Amino acid sequence: MISRTTIDSVFETARVEEVIGDFVQLKRAGSNLKGLSPFTDERTPSFMVSPSKQIWKDFSSGKGGNVVSFLMEHEHFTYPEAIRYLAKKYGIEIEETEQSSEEKEQANERESLYVLNEFAKNYFHTKLTTSEDGIAIGLSYFKERGFTPETIKTFELGYASNAWSDFTDHALEKGYKLEYLEKTGLTIVRENQAGQSSNPIDRFRGRVLFPIKSLSGRTLGFGGRILTTDKKTAKYLNSPESEIYHKSKILYGIYEAKQEISKADNCFLVEGYTDVIQFHQRGIKNVVSSSGTALTPEQIRLINRLTKNITLLFDGDAAGVRAAFRGVDLILEQGMNVKIVTFPEGEDPDSFARKHSLEELSEFLAENARDFIAFKANSLAEESKNDPVRKAETIHDIIQSISKIPDLVKREVYVRECARIMEVSEEVLFGTLAQLLQKEYRESQKQKKQTQPFQVVPKEEHEVQEVDVQYELEQKILNLLILYGTKVVNFEDWVLTDEQDQNSYEVQNTTYKVFEKIYLDLQEDEVAFSNPEFKELYAELVKHLAQSSDFEIMTFINSIPPNLAQIVSASLMDEERYTLHNWEGKGIAVIHKEDVVSQLVTQTILSLRWHLINKQIDELSKDINDSDEDKDEILEEIMNYWRLRQMVAKKLHRVI
Repeated sequence: MISRTTIDSVFETARVEEVIGDFVQLKRAGSNLKGLSPFTDERTPSFMVSPSKQIWKDFSSGKGGNVVSFLMEHEHFTYPEAIRYLAKKYGIEIEETEQSSEEKEQANERESLYVLNEFAKNYFHTKLTTSEDGIAIGLSYFKERGFTPETIKTFELGYASNAWSDFTDHALEKGYKLEYLEKTGLTIVRENQAGQSSNPIDRFRGRVLFPIKSLSGRTLGFGGRILTTDKKTAKYLNSPESEIYHKSKILYGIYEAKQEISKADNCFLVEGYTDVIQFHQRGIKNVVSSSGTALTPEQIRLINRLTKNITLLFDGDAAGVRAAFRGVDLILEQGMNVKIVTFPEGEDPDSFARKHSLEELSEFLAENARDFIAFKANSLAEESKNDPVRKAETIHDIIQSISKIPDLVKREVYVRECARIMEVSEEVLFGTLAQLLQKEYRESQKQKKQTQPFQVVPKEEHEVQEVDVQYELEQKILNLLILYGTKVVNFEDWVLTDEQDQNSYEVQNTTYKVFEKIYLDLQEDEVAFSNPEFKELYAELVKHLAQSSDFEIMTFINSIPPNLAQIVSASLMDEERYTLHNWEGKGIAVIHKEDVVSQLVTQTILSLRWHLINKQIDELSKDINDSDEDKDEILEEIMNYWRLRQMVAKKLHRVI
């Protein structure tokens, strides 16, 4: 268990904007920060962070909370894992008791795979730097590539000996299960002819290793390069797909590059592990690699969270140019800006970076970065200039790429540029683009019909789902407590002057804190919350508001469970959503709740009373129809509720 002192220290030190900024590109929006949602695929920012309140809210998915809840949602951390991550980030020493063997047994499978990969990474790195064969073979290879000890340490490079089961044997001795060794892909377990498991062997034996990390720095898997010239053996070998490693969803070097990508507002994309490392060592750190796999939408979205600009770096030969064209349409579909840099023939990013200084490399990248559409048009125009048929195909190919761009202005600019390069009229290209877009639309509609065939839907499926009025009102009460609980407000109370005459009353002005008014009114009506989470949060709020003279909402959030913290953060960020659209900047007046707190509190409490009275009348009406006895008594009770409802209606009408 992590001590309360450590948890408090983490919350006091961690800054939500700094932590989330490691995963999402944030831009200033008034007093807050905004960015694209890391939980949904969106193009208009709906993700907001409040540095002053130390909370976040994603309006597209409804998620929200504090710095810990973000890590739990985004990285699927448990609460203790999130605390440990933050403690490590901010250099806070963790006070905790050592886990017992029983507690280790209870760890879920996913966490077991993470722990095992972390163990393997440290084992292979130690093997590289301290063992005889690691130094002689693995370390020598990395030094030949020009990697410094600092670089080797930064990327935690490793080495696996050529022995059949060195790592597996060591892991089993340390108590790690063979089941998880196999699931991570670190160990291969084969069956013999009798169907029985044979001796397990190491997957990466005789290879130098490149740990593959998540955006938060957790080890997901490994890439291994063989050092022999055996043509029967694959040069590179990656961890197989597992519960935690999906190669289509991760980019090599993203953990080391994420801050520099946001800072530079650009991401360099290369092909291999050593390209990333060599650039990083030279001083250009905003670089990642797809590790030999075709670029995927998930990988693009990973970059898109950090920047809208991506520069592809490729070899200068024909194969490199062709590689530059693959997958770029996917990038354009995401609304990103794409540039291309090709290196001189015979050079790749790794070799070029080794031969040039940081200044020379930076200058080369700046001078040779070309817009992708212009690059593609020029390259293909050169290839097809003497062949009319080939030229027509080339034009269609370029227009196909332009059609993927969601921004209409960018489309038009690119069409005009393409027309100039290809020496074709703009009208022809715009016509071709329109035909292509119409064709894509028809195909998408056709596909939609095929996946969602026409059905006769029963009438009841068309009916609008009934709103849970009590849920909505309970939520509003909590919002008022969270936002204005300690605010001192003047309220109008209606007091009967004659109990026999419901129309005889006088209005008295009283001053309460908002939470006092709400608590007293609900106590008077003996109202209990129906939603379990709301009920728990209401009790916690009232207790903290009553006991603390200097109630701090952030301290409160950090003291309650994550599910309740999410409700609180949603309330705190509710009015902040208007800054996303800058209504006031557009001349649209926005009425803020804090200007009409008294009215909101009174209206909400009265609405709840109205709802509960109607509910009670409905139940009594049902009883009078079902019962053969005491009908007069039930009828009298109904009439009392009717009179009470009439009183509430008058009050409610006055407030509204």
